[in-house]
Amino acid sequence: MESADAWEAEEPERIMISALEHYSYCPRQCALIHLEHLFDENIYTLRGRLAHERVDTLASRQEESIRVERAFPLWSQRLGLIGRADVVEFHGQTPYPVEYKLGKRREWRYEALQVCAQGMCLEEMFGLSVTHGAIYYCASRTRREISFDAMLRSAVEEATVAVQAMLRGTALPSAPNDQRCEKCSLLESCLPGAVAQSHRVHLYEVGLFQVADSLPKLDDRDP
Repeated sequence: MESADAWEAEEPERIMISALEHYSYCPRQCALIHLEHLFDENIYTLRGRLAHERVDTLASRQEESIRVERAFPLWSQRLGLIGRADVVEFHGQTPYPVEYKLGKRREWRYEALQVCAQGMCLEEMFGLSVTHGAIYYCASRTRREISFDAMLRSAVEEATVAVQAMLRGTALPSAPNDQRCEKCSLLESCLPGAVAQSHRVHLYEVGLFQVADSLPKLDDRDP
């Protein structure tokens, strides 16, 4: 019989489900939040928090034939994921995760990744097949249904392994320094322009030392 220590050694490192979305969007952002524990507010994160106010408190209600659970705790022992769903609708016995997002409907894959991870957690928790979920966009009040197909499930597992490996290390991923950075609340902490163009900083440093070396030393000056 295996000991408890051996079982714990085989258990994957637990990560937040939200880390998968962060990693899929920008690995450096994910590392700053989940490895360096940095989080800065800007207008977009404040709006996002307001959009989630309705679903951040545990609550349960019945809407005709559908039971609605808010702030529903999630986990997967197999994947090593923990977190919570904004909303889980129970259509009969079948859970259906719904993630709330700020703004209008879009087709961003990293959002689908997060909802699929929630569905995979629900499958393990309830022992039922969970094939679909949805993203609710607050600004347009529309839903985008997500099918948890084999390709998306594989992407969830790959992202989970990548995040676990990243969090075991100490190095930050490189900065993308592209349009993703414009609205990122971590812009000032990340400094993508300086990091992505570090070769320029090195050239400036080399030039500075060359100028310093060319100046006359005090001992070389005439009395």
